[in-house]
Amino acid sequence: MVLAGGEGKRLMPLTAQRAKPAVPFGGRYRLIDFAISNLVNSGYRKIVVLTQYKSHSLDVHISRTWSLSTELGNYVTTVPAQMRRGPQWFTGSLDAIYQNFNLIDDERPENIIVFGADHIYRIDARQMLDAHLEGGKGATVAGIRVPIEEANQFGVITIGPDSNKILRFDEKPENAQGLPDSPGEVLASMGNYIFSTEMLMDLASDDARKDGSKHDIGGDLIPELVSKGEANVYDFTTNVVPGDTQDNRHYWRDVGTLDSYFAANMDLVQPEPIFNLYNPSWPIFSYSRNLPPAKFVADWRSGDPTVINSIVSTGVIVSGARVSNSVVSVGSHIHHGADLENVVLLDDVTVGPETVLRNCVIDKNVIVPAGVQIGVDPVADAERYTVSDDGIVVIAKNAMVN
Repeated sequence: MVLAGGEGKRLMPLTAQRAKPAVPFGGRYRLIDFAISNLVNSGYRKIVVLTQYKSHSLDVHISRTWSLSTELGNYVTTVPAQMRRGPQWFTGSLDAIYQNFNLIDDERPENIIVFGADHIYRIDARQMLDAHLEGGKGATVAGIRVPIEEANQFGVITIGPDSNKILRFDEKPENAQGLPDSPGEVLASMGNYIFSTEMLMDLASDDARKDGSKHDIGGDLIPELVSKGEANVYDFTTNVVPGDTQDNRHYWRDVGTLDSYFAANMDLVQPEPIFNLYNPSWPIFSYSRNLPPAKFVADWRSGDPTVINSIVSTGVIVSGARVSNSVVSVGSHIHHGADLENVVLLDDVTVGPETVLRNCVIDKNVIVPAGVQIGVDPVADAERYTVSDDGIVVIAKNAMVN
């Protein structure tokens, strides 16, 4: 099960017209492609994607991208909230599973993999399942170390000194304690779980009857399993993905905020990227529009184009412009004299002549007129656009720029 119903408020305005897992990333992908690619590459090809919030573009993307062999019983299918348990939408991640028990009854698995849909990473889920079976607990939670100042964004795991057993689980604590061997870090839940089917269904049913519950996996189910002694942690750093090197192994980023989304894109463009898209042994699959190759042309007014440490996707034309440390998504056109640095352009953006773009994300179909400067004057940017905590300027899909 892939949980893809999140609203993604902290990613506004990128989520104003789409679900968070449908947000484009890395020039040609959607966020959800990483979770599904990990499962498919691991050999798990009966996948349901539970959707809810503004899911149309996500539904279309999955229908175009993920057509597995039905003759072998494989599928990736979206499942919207169907109100099978009464007239209400999903009230939390655990409630989403509870309302879709029929899917579990259809397949009757012994264990269920439950992944979030909005993280950037590679993981071999087979290795996590092996650890789950060996541990013999009702649940296994993938964990990774993060800086302690980020603890309030995650579920924080406490384990014993010589065991993988989870002793305590705190959802987004404000005053987390650092690890004994690294006081500046905590062990955070990655939002990836494996459950014993029987225990998951029993506890989800019990939780559905609790009036005070938020019906959430991290906030309600995992603490309940911890109290029963039925939860282990899986150390993500033990996972070995074919084709990864020591320099880019065990990368994981939660792109829950505009700043983390921007930073994750910037992680891709370095000469030695810490997350490598170019791993043929563990590819990230996505839908590809039928567009011509990228093109770089000189312009008589501004000379040759210059592209440095950037991802440039199919259908892009760079005409006498300078592009540095940027991700340029499919179908975009950058005109003569434009100067882009630390920029993420989503699909079909037109950048006019003599524009200056710095430290910004521009969503689909935006036309940036000639001579406009974005990311140069913080005061002017704040009056016209969304600006993140770290000063990244974000322009919404189809927005009018002047």
